[in-house]
Amino acid sequence: MSTPVISIAPVTLPTPGRAVDLRVRVSAPMTGGGLPIILLSHGQGPSNHLSSLNGYAPLVNYWAAHGFVVLQPTHLSSRTLDLGSDHPEAPLYQRSRAEDMIGILDRLDEIEAAVPGLRGRVDRGKVAVAGHSMGGHTASLLLGARYTEPGDGTVVNLAESRVSAGVLLAAPGRGGDAVTEFVAENYPFFVSTDFSAMTTPALVVAGDKDSSAHLTVRGPEWHTDPYFLSPGRKTLLTLYGAEHGLGGISGYDVAETTDENPARVVAVQRLTAAYLRSELYPGDPAWQEAADALAVEPDPLGRVESK
Repeated sequence: MSTPVISIAPVTLPTPGRAVDLRVRVSAPMTGGGLPIILLSHGQGPSNHLSSLNGYAPLVNYWAAHGFVVLQPTHLSSRTLDLGSDHPEAPLYQRSRAEDMIGILDRLDEIEAAVPGLRGRVDRGKVAVAGHSMGGHTASLLLGARYTEPGDGTVVNLAESRVSAGVLLAAPGRGGDAVTEFVAENYPFFVSTDFSAMTTPALVVAGDKDSSAHLTVRGPEWHTDPYFLSPGRKTLLTLYGAEHGLGGISGYDVAETTDENPARVVAVQRLTAAYLRSELYPGDPAWQEAADALAVEPDPLGRVESK
C-alpha cells in the first residue's frame, strides 16, 4: 500500500574542498516511522537534468511511497554543474561520486533537520544503495567493488559498512579486455574494475538487449558481471527485451529511453522495493512473493536467479 510522498530539493550540504556544495533531494512518505534509507546514484545519460537530483522519478516516487527515505545527490559529473574538464577525475568523477554517498551518511542529522516532519522517523541502521549505469558503478564501490587509480596505481577501496544491501541497475561489468578501446582511452579506471571483494548482498538488474557497444565488446552479458564475479549472496534479475533504460526508469517520458515500456518500469519498481524490503528486514516475504509472481506470469517480463 502506497502513501503520499514529500520531496524536498535541494538540501544543500556545505562541503569545503568540493568544487561545489553537495546538493541532495530527499523524498519520504509523509507518515510512518522507522523508515529505511536508499541512497540513489544517478547515471550519465545524454539528458541535461536526469543526471542530477531531478532524475529517476519513477523509482524515487515509488520507493518513497512504499516506505523508504530516498536520498539522491547531484554528483560532480552532472551536466547541470558544467564544471569543465580541469579536475583530474573529470568527466565521471568516479571516486568523488562514492564519497558523496559516504558524506550523506555522515550528515544524516543535517538532512533530517532540513526536511519538515522527518526528524526521528529514519532508521539509520537500515541503509541500502542503488544506482543506474554509472551510478551502478558508484553503488558497487560502496558494496565492496574496487578499481585502481590510473594515475598512481593505488587500489581504491570505498566499501561502506553502514550499507546492508544494494541494487545495481544496468551497471558496468568487469574491465580488462571486456571494455572497448574508447573506454580504455577515455575512462581508464574502468579497465581495473574488480568485483572479487563485493561481498554485500545485492540485486543486479540487467536487460538482455543492453548491448552498450560503446562501453563493452561482450554485449548484454557484461552487465551481469557484478552478479557472476562477486562473492556472497547475490540475485540477478534479467529483463527480457530491456535495453539500457530498463523501460524508462530515469524519468517520465524521457527521450533517451530506447526501450520505453511502462510495464517493465512497474516490474523494476516492485521487484527492487520488494528485494530491499526483504534484505533490510530478514524474514519479510516481500521478495519471495514478488519473485514467485514474476515466475508464474503467462508472459513474464524477466527471470530471477540467485546464489
